[in-house]
This record gives sequence, C-alpha cells and structure tokens, in this order.
Amino acid sequence: MKVLIITYYWPPAGGSGVQRWLKFVKYLQSFDIEPVVYTVSDANYPKEDRTLLNEVPKGIEVLKQPIWEPTDIMFWKKRTHQKKDISNTTNNGLLSFIRGNFFIPDPKIFWVKSSVKFLNNFLKTNTIDVVISTGPPHSMHLIAQKLQQQNKLKWIADFRDPWADLYYNNAFKQMRFAKNRNKKLENSVLKNADCILTVSNTLQKEFAKTSKRVEVITNGFDDEVLSIENRELDTKFTISYIGLLPKQSNPIILFKVLQELCEKDADFKKDLQLNFIGDISVEVKKEIELHNLNGNTEFKGYVTHQKAIEFQKKAQVLLLLIPNVKKSEGILTGKLFEYLTAKRPILALGPEQGDLSKILSATNSGVVIGFDNPKKLKLEIIGLYKDYKAGMRRFESKNIAQFHRKELTRKLSTIIKSLT
Repeated sequence: MKVLIITYYWPPAGGSGVQRWLKFVKYLQSFDIEPVVYTVSDANYPKEDRTLLNEVPKGIEVLKQPIWEPTDIMFWKKRTHQKKDISNTTNNGLLSFIRGNFFIPDPKIFWVKSSVKFLNNFLKTNTIDVVISTGPPHSMHLIAQKLQQQNKLKWIADFRDPWADLYYNNAFKQMRFAKNRNKKLENSVLKNADCILTVSNTLQKEFAKTSKRVEVITNGFDDEVLSIENRELDTKFTISYIGLLPKQSNPIILFKVLQELCEKDADFKKDLQLNFIGDISVEVKKEIELHNLNGNTEFKGYVTHQKAIEFQKKAQVLLLLIPNVKKSEGILTGKLFEYLTAKRPILALGPEQGDLSKILSATNSGVVIGFDNPKKLKLEIIGLYKDYKAGMRRFESKNIAQFHRKELTRKLSTIIKSLT
C-alpha cells in the first residue's frame, strides 16, 4: 500500500521538527508501506543540517513545490544566512501581532491552495491509500483535509504539538477573532480526520474530547544515536542542555539554586560548568549573567545532529526543560528519547505529575522537579554532584527499546493498515 505524507519540515531542515517523519519514512517500507513525501522546494528553514539528506532512503518519491512565505519579507531573511538566537517570531511585539492575527493558522497558509491543486493532479495518475499530514505548521492539515474531501481518502492528522493551545501562541497577542478562527480550524481537523496521531497521553485525552479516534506514538531515537560510541565523560561537573531554548522554558529557578551553591561551596563553583548547545534565547542569557554564572557557562551554538549526540553522551548531567505554561503536562520534547540512550542522569524541570515524569520513572533515567520547588532542586543537584565526585550514578536508563524509531514505525504501520 502507499501513503502520501505532507510535511513542511524535510531535509535539509535542521532542528527537531524534521526528525519524526524522516524516521517514519526510513522504516515504513519494512512494513510493506510505500511512502511518498510532499514538501517544499525552496523553504527558508531557520536552521539547516545537510547531513540529514543522507538519511532519506534511496528510491523514495519526494514531491516538491515552491512556497511563498510572507515572513521572508517581514524578517528580511537571507537565503544563505542561518539565523542566530531563537528561530521564531516571538521576540518582536509588532511582528508577533501580525503573525498571530493575520496569518491563520500560520504563514504557510499561502501554500495550501497551490498544494491542493498540485496533489489533485498527482492523484489522477497515482493511487494513494492514506494521506498523512503533520503539524505544526498546521496548514499542512488544511491541505490534507481538502484532499480527503475531494478524493475520499483516508486521512491521519499528526499533531506533534497542540494547535490552538500551543504554548507560544500567547506571544502572538491574538485577538478574539484569531483565537476563534484557530479553534474552529482545529476542531474541523479533529472531527474530520479518520485518525489523530499525537505524542503524549495527555494530548490524547485532550484531543479525544473532539476526535473519534486518537492514537499515541511518542517520538524516539534511532540507530545513529546508538552507533556513536559513548565519549569519555566531561572532567567538569557539566550540566548540559541540547536544543532550542525559548524564553518560555527559561529556568530561572535553576540559576538561583546554582548561584547559591556556588556562593556556599568553592569546590562546587570550580567544578560546575553549564553547557548550552543550540539556539538560546536572550532572556536565558540575561538570567545567567544576572546570577553571576557567566564564568561557569559555555554557549556552543547550533551544531549538527551527530555533534549534538556526542555532547549528550559525555555530559555528567543532561538538563531537560519543559515550558512553564498551562497544560504543560502533555509536553514531551523530542530530545528526551535521545537523552535516554546516553544513559546519563536527566535533571528535568517541569510538571511533576506529567507524561515526562512517568517516562523518567519507568526507565530509571532521571527526575522531574516542579517549577516552584527550589528546595527539592537544590537537594537533587547536591546529590548529583556527590555522585559525580564519587564516580557513581543513581540513574541509568533501562527498558527503552520501545522508543526505537523502528518499533514506533511498526505501531504506525498497524494504524495505517487498520484504516484500509
């Protein structure tokens, strides 16, 4: 059987958005499903990782169409320029307002009409059993919805993140009409898709209020993580964060605790090193400076996926940050699953009763500290530091094979086949 996958993020796109469906496409043929990918031909991705082009399976049909994005004009992007700092529009008040109220659900809305026309022509001479859309950007779902209506196709809508409740929507200062429009579009997709796919149990419960069928397939890890040998551990007491760090995840409580420990213990201050690998928001950098941690901090900038894995495997402690926003219980960042393979202690800040906490507990890989629990955070860091000095570790992940991308694709293939 054959499936059509509609995705904005595709190699050479860098960052986390590309990983999920690149990996599904990699393994679908192992389960007798042939994927056809539809994506953009001239995307101006905020970050690129051209090494990911090597992971696209040979012989896979990839359809591409040009896209016009108004943000190219709004943000004066250069095609050869890789943007610094956080790659979204939430750092400029006026532009954020325009983005949130005039481009609904997102600036990719201008790609919908031409994509539907192109794919309808493709479907006239090609048999597709199931169409799959993945968002954000959620305009991809609008393309798939039109194809479903006009061709009577089965349709899976994959929500990697929420739509109307996406945490950074608040920064867009959306007016009531924009919020209502987003909610109406989201509800239409949830009601009409034959199956909703999402990444956490909490999101499943939320979407099930509207959708007739919601399945969970988390993100995961793949062979390239396992193939990179464990590096010799950092000699310093490194607490390393890998990935995009927006202002909504600014760990002020962590910086306060570390400042206190540095002021109290000279050895701790000498041993401590904070590593940030990836795009880090200005707000985070300001807090580091405010808490006198500049001398203990290194910013590595954006690196390739392979290099990021190397940083994970040699860190003494891996830092995981959940945005401190409403409904954060269902947020599972993609990096979590790669963190699990590093077998390093995971120190997470987030809701103590959310999906993340359940996974860390079940895999013995780390601990989640609540957003407002500095006492517990301090005790945990002291414990991790003592382990570091003694060459011990209390956390070492286990039972993680279920999160391998091939096993996740096996589950996806079962869902796809159930629709036909």
